[in-house]
Amino acid sequence: NFIDNCSAWKKYHHPDAFSYDLPKIRLAPITGAIENIGYGDEEQFYYDIIDGAAAAGFLLSVGDGFPDAKLQGGLAALQKTGKTAAVFIKPYPNERIFERIDWARAHAESIGIDIDSYNIVTMRNLVHLEQKNAQQLKEIRRYAQKPFAIKGIFLPEDIELVKEVKPDIVVISNHGGRIETRRGSTADFLAAYAQQLCNYTDELWVDGGLRTAQDL
Repeated sequence: NFIDNCSAWKKYHHPDAFSYDLPKIRLAPITGAIENIGYGDEEQFYYDIIDGAAAAGFLLSVGDGFPDAKLQGGLAALQKTGKTAAVFIKPYPNERIFERIDWARAHAESIGIDIDSYNIVTMRNLVHLEQKNAQQLKEIRRYAQKPFAIKGIFLPEDIELVKEVKPDIVVISNHGGRIETRRGSTADFLAAYAQQLCNYTDELWVDGGLRTAQDL
């Protein structure tokens, strides 16, 4: 799916791509700098990437992970740089999500739940993550009192969840192709379902495989 994500955008390239204004670009909620990226220091990574992305004019995101220091490191970098970000939280049981929202509230322009990340193999035996239903997501939205995002929309049946919750933001994502899900690309899912999804949300975001200006 990672390969599909990268290659599929080419099907949608427009011959006049450079005559259009680029859409808003947002840093992805990246965590696990040591194991995923090869960075030498986890805490320093969050400051470096947030500072660099902000200097480039990108909007920002902060991600969650195990151990808790990953989310806390991202939030500390926001505090140090004086920035706010979209904060994406893993689908822990709701009481633990509420605790994380409290940590993030002062630095969050929006709060999102990474609904597909319960399916990440590398986290399966480390923490208790769960598949969220609409009622649980509505509870989180009420507690957050911020614009609310559902990230990880990638299956046709996910649209029913969006229809019931009506989040402020929907993020089409297959977690960079890192989760066990159906074969496909985020570009193709966007092409097939964007119009339908826009009936149930204010903003539609997409990630996965975006590498060139033509892709954007």
